[in-house]
Amino acid sequence: MLDRVLLGGTPSSSLHPVRVTSAVDEVSDRLLTAIAVGDFLPGERLPAERELTGLLRVSRPTVREAVGRLQALGVVEIRRGRNGGAFVRDTWSESSAAAVRRTLLPRWEEFEQLFDLRGLVEGMVAATAARRRRPEDLEPMREALAAHLSAGTPRAEQAADSAFHQAICTATRNPQIALLSRDLLTRISLGFPIEPWGKGERSHHHRAGEGHTALYEAIAAGEPERAEEIAREHFMISAEMIRDVLARVRAAGPS
Repeated sequence: MLDRVLLGGTPSSSLHPVRVTSAVDEVSDRLLTAIAVGDFLPGERLPAERELTGLLRVSRPTVREAVGRLQALGVVEIRRGRNGGAFVRDTWSESSAAAVRRTLLPRWEEFEQLFDLRGLVEGMVAATAARRRRPEDLEPMREALAAHLSAGTPRAEQAADSAFHQAICTATRNPQIALLSRDLLTRISLGFPIEPWGKGERSHHHRAGEGHTALYEAIAAGEPERAEEIAREHFMISAEMIRDVLARVRAAGPS
């Protein structure tokens, strides 16, 4: 799990407990980095305070202070009421580069290993789906593909992308494969099972759309080798987005 990537120690079903001596700093850094790589997009609400508390194994006051820091930086805004929460305003602040540097750079070699592993695993997922898919498995894929191609916002693209890949996992007829796929996504996404989406660049959307179309066609045709090759290349898009963020950090220089 990403606790091993970020903090070292023994893997677990969730992120390793944040070190008490710098809990607020680490929670703030993780959230800033997750926003910078596009786990959470402008207009999107962060996980609720209770969810963050359970995920990071810190107290509510720690989460509240960390989110308050993001508010002070102008990255999120707090909305009150029944549908309130912390909503992303911008993907970057003056503090983002330092947060990304502290979160990613110390373990970057392991992240590259995870990118490689994810490509291999997702290739296997696609190949298995191509071998085992039934006619009824294709309809959810078609619907998600159509939703992605017609999406008008990065948030809609991200949601359709998730639905598409969930449908492929379902077609493998093996829930353990789906769990493995989700685990790897969580490991590269700072503990959140959400595909990194960068800044919602249209070039990435176009490439993802082409990849989805080709992948669907290979699975529908029952061509596991072609599906595997397409999937391995397709999942490099997320790795490239995270590398782009790291390049921006390096270009900014030390803080």
